[in-house]
Amino acid sequence: MADDQLSATFAALADPTRRALLARLAKGEATVNELAEPFSISLQAVSKHLKVLERAGLVVRGRDAQWRPCRLETAPLEEASGWISRYTEVQAERLDRLDEVVQGIVRESAARRPGAAGKPEEGPEEPEEEEETGP
Repeated sequence: MADDQLSATFAALADPTRRALLARLAKGEATVNELAEPFSISLQAVSKHLKVLERAGLVVRGRDAQWRPCRLETAPLEEASGWISRYTEVQAERLDRLDEVVQGIVRESAARRPGAAGKPEEGPEEPEEEEETGP
């Protein structure tokens, strides 16, 4: 298991079953049996997934009489989201630079077109005369 929180979070999120469990817990607390209902895997397998999520700090188990409902803990997700958003900003900056380059190409292309402002209109090209060569 990863040493830092961010690595543990991404490792836990790498599995689609664990992501589905988190999606269910986003709707509210649930027991292991309730969480296992939509899956065709054993209760033990669901418990193993929950343990991974607990180690990553994404799930907390409470106590309600004999039940131990699971609850989503969002702080690790917020940290992961913050880490991803830094790269989203880099991507946005790259798209802005690409847009500037494309706009420059469009302006340059428009300026080269016949009849463009500041450029005399050119007529159709006349065919070149062939030199007559004597017999």
